[in-house]
Amino acid sequence: MEKTAFSTWADSAPHLVSVAAGRSPADLVITNCRLVNVQSREVLDGWQVAVAAGRFAFVGPDARHCIGDGTEVVDAGGRFLIPGLIDGHMHIESGMLTPAEFAAAVIPHGTTSMFTDPHEIANVMGLRGVRMMHDEAALQPVNIYTQMPSCAPSAPGLETTGFELGPEDVAEAMTWPGIIGLGEMMNYPGVIHGDPKMLAEMAATMRAGKTVGGHYASADRGIPFHVYAAGGAADDHEGTAEADAIARARQGMRSMMRLGSAWYDVETQITAVTKKGLDPRNFILCTDDCHSGTLVYEGHMNRVVRHAIACGCEPLIALQMATINTASHFGLEREIGSIAPGRRADMILTSSLTELPIEVVYGRGKVLARDGKLAVKCPHYDWPEDARKTVHMGKVLAAKDFEIPAPAGANAVRAKVIGVVENQAPTKALTFELPVTEGRVQATGEVCQIALVERHRATGQVTNGFVSGFGYQGRMAIASTVAHDSHHMIVVGTDREMMALAANRLGEIGGGVTVWKDGKEIGLVELPIAGLMSDSPAAEVAAKAMGVVKAMETCGCTLNNAYMQHSLLALVVIPELRISDMGLVDVRTFTVTDLFEENA
Repeated sequence: MEKTAFSTWADSAPHLVSVAAGRSPADLVITNCRLVNVQSREVLDGWQVAVAAGRFAFVGPDARHCIGDGTEVVDAGGRFLIPGLIDGHMHIESGMLTPAEFAAAVIPHGTTSMFTDPHEIANVMGLRGVRMMHDEAALQPVNIYTQMPSCAPSAPGLETTGFELGPEDVAEAMTWPGIIGLGEMMNYPGVIHGDPKMLAEMAATMRAGKTVGGHYASADRGIPFHVYAAGGAADDHEGTAEADAIARARQGMRSMMRLGSAWYDVETQITAVTKKGLDPRNFILCTDDCHSGTLVYEGHMNRVVRHAIACGCEPLIALQMATINTASHFGLEREIGSIAPGRRADMILTSSLTELPIEVVYGRGKVLARDGKLAVKCPHYDWPEDARKTVHMGKVLAAKDFEIPAPAGANAVRAKVIGVVENQAPTKALTFELPVTEGRVQATGEVCQIALVERHRATGQVTNGFVSGFGYQGRMAIASTVAHDSHHMIVVGTDREMMALAANRLGEIGGGVTVWKDGKEIGLVELPIAGLMSDSPAAEVAAKAMGVVKAMETCGCTLNNAYMQHSLLALVVIPELRISDMGLVDVRTFTVTDLFEENA
């Protein structure tokens, strides 16, 4: 796989020096701009920049001496020139797009660098899938750094994945050119209890001089949190409260505050900076998970920065959290994240630092987008046929596969129910009394059925349970092969026949998301690559994704971005209740628990 050619600073230095001295002409000079210097946190009126070989050669009050024959001179018209935006933690697969189409979607929004953890495809296709993501990322006109997934499975003993990863896989990946570190260490109980496999993965990363990503999804900020920090996690994005942000910063971790399609954790944490006055250089903005509809219609990191400003953060500080802070954290401060000599010429022209319209986007000194329109091509990887055939159900399912038998002689049961929380990744452990008809437990009222359909080894296994909070009504079902992190198939519905129809539909097309109501399909996104992504244009996928959202609303759901909640119902490392192929999982104790309470 050929990587996009781009010279290092070391190789470019002689030419950069010559341009900066005026002995050689620059490729590009931008004049009459208000330069946002995130190194010093100031706006420098009237400054100019000269670009050569895709890097900044000169940054100062007057770059006229860098202009020569062939130099393109751009008058910024007094607009702000800011560094290209950086996403510090995200999963490309959550956008339902391959790296190429994800890049095509976010470049017009000003994102020029991303730190991605492809642990979704790792659970489906193992190390080979990670390499495919890495190789397509390397082809793009922006900087996509790959973190080697750490946890497949995310919670050993509580789920079965398509593939498993270990320390030897991590050690191999650390030799790849685009690997920047270890993806989020979700198995925090394993780290806390000294699991040799988890510690070996972290050690292999640190020996390679790279960054260990964190994931501490617990509200306990006592000894367990301190133990986890001792293991080597350098950052964490699972905080939801001001105290979480403060605790991470105090332990020498970078606090990553996320605004995704359904995770709204910036407003509750940024007060650690805006009100408590903590050093903002220890805080990073990220998205974690954004579906294609959000990317196409709302934005990416520009959306996050605007939100942080709306939450009371000073614009220059918010920009630091989306540029230089992130670059510094990953050891790339002298490569990306600021407008300074030698750095990659990734920059944005904008007329407002608060509203942040993305008017012109440059990457490595070339125009990538203008006025919201992509101006470059994002090359595709040649995905093999087996990557498009990963849904193996083993049999055609029927309504009876979704029946939940009641305890013998019971007329009603006290069931444990997964409670969805709007705009939050954690769920609640709830209980409801549910009726029994002909020996089968019935979901009623606000309680729906949920099922996990095994799709990696064609076992035909269906694990059933209950969920509340979606508000579904009538005869409906929604099924998805995006089911973090094991990525079996998750089906939620009010009618067992509809659940079977939805599940079988995804088996037919090789993965995606489908919504059924009254015997008819009313929403569909095909995701043929690993059952997670599409290589169709982002706008097409986004239109279908929004169709699914509208279909969910037609079925009675009013939650914000409820599909993201649906996709996390099998994530057995975030409290409190989840479902896996092994049963109902109580993430507070990391044990499989009975579906019914005793003495119901």
